[in-house]
Amino acid sequence: MLGLKLGTDPRWAKLAEENIPALLTDHAWCEQKAASNAISTITRFPEHLDLVQALTRIAGEEIEHFGLVVEKIQARGWKLGFDDKDPYIGELAKFIKRGGDRPAQLVDRLLLSAMIEARSCERFKMLSERISDEDLRVFYRELMISEAEHYTTFLGLARKYAGRIDVDARWAEFLEFEGEIIQSYGKSETIHG
Repeated sequence: MLGLKLGTDPRWAKLAEENIPALLTDHAWCEQKAASNAISTITRFPEHLDLVQALTRIAGEEIEHFGLVVEKIQARGWKLGFDDKDPYIGELAKFIKRGGDRPAQLVDRLLLSAMIEARSCERFKMLSERISDEDLRVFYRELMISEAEHYTTFLGLARKYAGRIDVDARWAEFLEFEGEIIQSYGKSETIHG
């Protein structure tokens, strides 16, 4: 369904499980950034009311997920650490075409968001199947379902507002690019690391 060109090495889940506090801190900030991204997209493209409505819902869900992850951290007696840059996202964002008309800008932004949701969904699925903490297994299973829905929403919006852009061809390019860069990741206990 996700079309990812390269799956995450299962050793990543073991690495993540060895440092759950770091994983949860990184995950919390990923959710906050996802909410901020949805809001930022709304502010850049407010003329599309259904996009505004869909991304308002997603922003709300993402900030709710942030709160849920923080609750998991607190329940274990840990503290939320500081946010770090996400090199994966930074590298993936380099694929966005600069300039161009508004439909092209919107489509690339939506496809970038879909790509991030797809990889997060894949990682959450792996966590739900491979870590020993039953509470977190269930938690990541539920979040995986939500990320999959966000992924399809972003792709659907990209197709709706594509104009003359061949979204499927551009999505294939995103998948190829992500398949190349993801080879450098999966070596740290962060969601995209």
